[in-house]
Amino acid sequence: MTADEGGTSRDARAAGDDGAAREAAGEPAHGGARDGGKSPGRDAAKGDAAKGIDDDFGDEGGDPIALRLEALIIGAERRYTPFQAARAAGVSMDLASRFWRAMGFADIGQARALTEADVLALRRLAGLVEAGLLSEPMAVQVARSTGQTTARLADWQIDSFLEGLTEPQEPGMTRTEITYPLIELLLPELEEFLIYVWRRQLAAATGRVVQAQDDAEMVDRRLAVGFADLVGFTRLTRRLEEEELGELVEAFETTAADLVAAHGGRLIKTLGDEVLYAADDAGTAAEIGLRLIETMTHDETMPELRVGIAFGTVTTRMGDVFGTTVNLASRLTSIAPKDAVLVDSAFAEELARSGDAPKSEAEAAASASASGEHTVTYRFALQPMWQRPVRGLGVVEPWLLTRRNT
Repeated sequence: MTADEGGTSRDARAAGDDGAAREAAGEPAHGGARDGGKSPGRDAAKGDAAKGIDDDFGDEGGDPIALRLEALIIGAERRYTPFQAARAAGVSMDLASRFWRAMGFADIGQARALTEADVLALRRLAGLVEAGLLSEPMAVQVARSTGQTTARLADWQIDSFLEGLTEPQEPGMTRTEITYPLIELLLPELEEFLIYVWRRQLAAATGRVVQAQDDAEMVDRRLAVGFADLVGFTRLTRRLEEEELGELVEAFETTAADLVAAHGGRLIKTLGDEVLYAADDAGTAAEIGLRLIETMTHDETMPELRVGIAFGTVTTRMGDVFGTTVNLASRLTSIAPKDAVLVDSAFAEELARSGDAPKSEAEAAASASASGEHTVTYRFALQPMWQRPVRGLGVVEPWLLTRRNT
């Protein structure tokens, strides 16, 4: 959708309110009878931006299987142009276009490519704005965050899931012939599972917000942020075949995601050879970092790993994290020794404050003496490293994090 292509067009304005009403109902604004979307007026209204949709799924000469699959998945057939959909939903063309783009879809000119489901989605978002539950910018952000997350999920499902399941089982059968009945069977189950996982994640995220000490912590929070990076990945890309490289990356991401989740952290994102995670406390982040190193070290198929962790104020937006703490964790990763975890001084202080690690062996000995015991149990050990300048962050004091044997 575009505001200039799909907005209140010159033709619609000239047609008056009666013509606009007919447009909202899916009829031609010029008053002619419906002709299945093949009228000259509709063809003339199409812009170049709609060409891709018409080529793939269009009313004239499009792929009928693709069109059937779309109707199956969306649950409705194409009926509206963007202008008609906006009018039917009772929203401005400008707002409808912003919602559409925020969800990650290309401008489609005035192709008749939208359905009742699109109209309902527009109406729901606009209703939240009208009710004062969301501001207009927040509604657009909801559309954007949902679109970005589900786009990646959909791509993964098609590339990795359906592609393997739709291998022709019998000679002479095409993948297309297998895909339709397979999606028909899987769609309701996958939909229910998606809603379940989303509700679970929403409950967990809501719980974290409720536990925040003040309103400021809802956006700017103190978190431990860790990066884990495969060593020598660029060299691997030149040596391994594409399929082998893909399998290695998938194994790394799967292992990292499982370890982060199992030990109470949150996987923020994966970047091929790198994962970014966060935890509410330093002890959790430290355990995850060391577990990652230990697990990868015992896997002969994996290259060495470096981990960097920092603790401090983090800004959260759309599930991602930003700020100096994140940048510092990334820089620590780049200077960390192979198969080792480097942390910043704030992280080291947080571990000492929580009793998870002494800042020095002298401190450990003093604590043992004061308690009357030979040793005091600490989970981790910290070893100060040489201070060094880090690009964009000045001089930092990294600490080497290890497990404490006693």
